[in-house]
Amino acid sequence: MGVLGLVRVLFTYIRRYRGLSTLLVLALLLDVGFDTALRLSFKFLLDDVIAPHDRRLLALTLGALGVGAIVASCAMVGRDYIYARLSANVLNDIRLDMFSHLQRLGIGFYTEARAGDVIARFSTDLAAIEGAISYGLGGGAMAIMGIVFSLVPLFLLEWRLALVALVGLPLALIAARLLTGRATAASYEVKEGQARLVSIVEENVGAQPVVKAFGLEGGAIARFREEQARLFGSMVRFGLLSGLVERAPNVVVLLLNLVILAIGAFLVFEARMTVGTLVSFSVLFQSLSNWVQELTFTVPYLLQAAGGMQRLQELLDEAPAVQDVAGAGTFPRLERDLVFDRVAFSYDGGRRILDDVSFTIPKGTWAAFVGPSGSGKSTVLSLVLRFYDPTEGSVRIDGKDLRSGTQSSLREQIGVVLQDSLLFNTTIRENVRVGRRSATDAAVDAAAKAARIGDLAAALGKGYDTPVGEHGSRLSGGQRQRVAIARALVRDPALLVLDEATSALDAGTESAINATLAEVGKGRTVLSVTHRLASAATADTILVFDNGRLVEQGRHAELIEKRGAYAKLWEKQSGFVLSDAGDRASVEVSRLRSLPFLKDLDETLLTDLASLFVTERQPADRVLFEAGDPADRFYLIVRGAVEALRPGSVNAERIAMFSDGDHFGEIALLRDMPRLATVRTLTPCIFLTLLREHFHVLVSRAPELRASLERAIIEMAETFAAA
Repeated sequence: MGVLGLVRVLFTYIRRYRGLSTLLVLALLLDVGFDTALRLSFKFLLDDVIAPHDRRLLALTLGALGVGAIVASCAMVGRDYIYARLSANVLNDIRLDMFSHLQRLGIGFYTEARAGDVIARFSTDLAAIEGAISYGLGGGAMAIMGIVFSLVPLFLLEWRLALVALVGLPLALIAARLLTGRATAASYEVKEGQARLVSIVEENVGAQPVVKAFGLEGGAIARFREEQARLFGSMVRFGLLSGLVERAPNVVVLLLNLVILAIGAFLVFEARMTVGTLVSFSVLFQSLSNWVQELTFTVPYLLQAAGGMQRLQELLDEAPAVQDVAGAGTFPRLERDLVFDRVAFSYDGGRRILDDVSFTIPKGTWAAFVGPSGSGKSTVLSLVLRFYDPTEGSVRIDGKDLRSGTQSSLREQIGVVLQDSLLFNTTIRENVRVGRRSATDAAVDAAAKAARIGDLAAALGKGYDTPVGEHGSRLSGGQRQRVAIARALVRDPALLVLDEATSALDAGTESAINATLAEVGKGRTVLSVTHRLASAATADTILVFDNGRLVEQGRHAELIEKRGAYAKLWEKQSGFVLSDAGDRASVEVSRLRSLPFLKDLDETLLTDLASLFVTERQPADRVLFEAGDPADRFYLIVRGAVEALRPGSVNAERIAMFSDGDHFGEIALLRDMPRLATVRTLTPCIFLTLLREHFHVLVSRAPELRASLERAIIEMAETFAAA
């Protein structure tokens, strides 16, 4: 997008305010018209008033100029006020268009877009456009008027000199035009570089726990310095090109002034032109030169804004992935069922996240979706919420395809509780009311009571009017989830969607929240995604996913009897005993026997081994150990999720993830060697750990244990090498 493209876009906004625009043009005409008349008056004053000593005409002329000055001054003040209002309106419209468009874009856009890049469009890019509107557009319009108003009188005064000016001025504009395209491209590069830099800062600020934990400060600074060096080069290039765009016409105009002065002086010397005409022509041409310089002065602002406007236009041109079809109807409240009919889905048109999935959830059913990470269960909820549309097949409510109705009417009857429910920096009451803006205080209180946050609000002093802080920082994880539950309930949803709603909570809080969800879910259709099977065991139906396919469906007891995928998941997560407070855990002998390297031990040894495990609780985002640290213990995950990160990775690349029932670190039981990877908690975790020194006592009693463990270590090393 060049300068002309920028002007075209801005004028689409200016046209919305025709009244203000008309008044602005009239004010500009009065201002420029008086300036031109004042310069033309030099010829009349010198040749027709001063030379003949006509006092009466002198008084009339000066009086007329005085009145004109007053009118022009009033016009200038009015122009400034009108332009300020018009500029503010245009900027407000651009901001609103951008923000409104962001609300229409689908979840897919936000999963791919850099937050810093989006923010930069509202900051640096919009600031450049504001500069163009404030200094470039108005100044440019006035300069163009001034050039037109100056050229015509020049021909009336002395057509020969005017021809010289007319030939010379295009050279000034051509000089600028030759550089404008390159300067515009350089401006876009600068805006892109600024956006990348903002993204780096935004990402770094949000990732400080990881940066500190992994000692990434040096790498972060190096990355920032590298990006800043690229931006520096772009800024220097743009500064030079924009300066040349402004400077080249001024040099041409300066030389043209000298040529016109020389020719004019010769004509006066030869008595072929009066002194008054020369003076008037000179000051009028000087005015023309000033207007040209004013026009070139505005060009850098316009060039900067052109790059910014191009980035804004790219955002506005981003098409929502999910849109209501023409004539889309409204969805009535769910009455019969939710149906997936041979649904397939792919994010990128390649690998299918869901493949040929069909099921029916009758009204009033609590349905739990379980399966390994990446199996597609959360994608099912995204399709129900219509964050995405199926690639194949259909999702229907009461027989009506979700694509045939409006998104708003669909979501009005859905309440959502997510794993990390974001709260806004306002009061508890207003955070609950976010669920339904028209909710009365009584409705808010009822939802809060159902979510059991009444005692919490009372303890905070200001009750429901207590501020929760940024992202709910003044509340605990369980308290935030209760507010999120109330926010969902205030909608009186027919369909309650729970996406890992308790997985980030400690065991005690999780149990309390699950009890609340079970109570508030009565009489509603509930879709719950969870990796913790204990939370799904009481569901009316359990849908088991694996690699994007629905592999099993039924009640807990039925699925256990099948001895299929669900039974294996249940076996992995079972065999642990957790205290009511969630502060102590133990492992059953049968669970230890399921570990490959322990399966051949006798009952007595396994019982002794179970007694050696120690409970460890760790918060989220805690580094358990780093690659290279001494390995001294083996971990069983009772609750929570962790990730293994590749050693030496600047961006902390994940190579594996473990959750409830998984184990890691068995190599530490046998060999005194460094850890092969860094492991960090993703959620609050409860571990059972076994120290190597305690394990060695058992090894001396069971030599076969060493051989089993050696085989397990070899298998783990091969898996790690493949990753």
